[in-house]
Amino acid sequence: MKSITKQKAVMAIAMILAAVLSFAVLAGALSAPSLHAGTINALEEKRDTVMGLAAASAAASAGITLIPGDVATPIADKLADLSSAFLVVLCAIYLEKYLVTMTFYVAFRYLVPAVCLLLVVNLFWQRDWLQRLMVKLVAFTVVICAVVPASMGLSGMIERTYSDSIEQTIASTEQAVESMENAAGDEEESGGLGDLLGQVVNGVTQAAEQVTEQVKTLLSRFLEALAVMIVTSCVIPAVVLLSFVWLANTILGMNVTLPKSMPHIVPHRSKV
Repeated sequence: MKSITKQKAVMAIAMILAAVLSFAVLAGALSAPSLHAGTINALEEKRDTVMGLAAASAAASAGITLIPGDVATPIADKLADLSSAFLVVLCAIYLEKYLVTMTFYVAFRYLVPAVCLLLVVNLFWQRDWLQRLMVKLVAFTVVICAVVPASMGLSGMIERTYSDSIEQTIASTEQAVESMENAAGDEEESGGLGDLLGQVVNGVTQAAEQVTEQVKTLLSRFLEALAVMIVTSCVIPAVVLLSFVWLANTILGMNVTLPKSMPHIVPHRSKV
């Protein structure tokens, strides 16, 4: 009996030291930005891409207003509306960036020490609900620490596939805006003629129609790029989180119990 009590005391001291170590040392070390530099750099590159797409869509929207007539005005309005959608994606990226370090800080600053202290309590006061609580805290700790790296891994696979397409969209925007400015310059050189036949003769209307077709293609590319950004920055993190939650609930539904810290001792009966 004394050996069992001594073993419990040693385990309790070890759990308390582990809680202190996690609270005072591991929380700061594992949440340091330098430790997650790869993930943070990937998020910053994604942020720059989204900001580049937002700036390009704004420039295209402003350039469309230079096209003679109101044919491309609805497209300009649609491109202007994309700015709010890119803002949502940008907010999601910043949220992921802060969660990378925040989740590890919360996990090792509060959750791991809480599990260690509950283990100490369980050594001397064993209850089924206490063991279930510890298992749930461990599962929750694993989920919040793994959700951002896992979602970043899946998002990176999709982004690498569409990276060339997104870069081509930004490059095409610059060419389209330049064409719009040239078309507007041609209109000014024509003296601002209101006669449609005069514009056709000077080639202004033809140039405007060509630019309008370019703008339609550009809008479809922007919508495709926005869809990719929404999937990689909003949908995949949500799906990964729900998958981890489902997996944790599945594991916890298996009646997982911790091993008993003290085996049942049957008293020895001497033979008469």
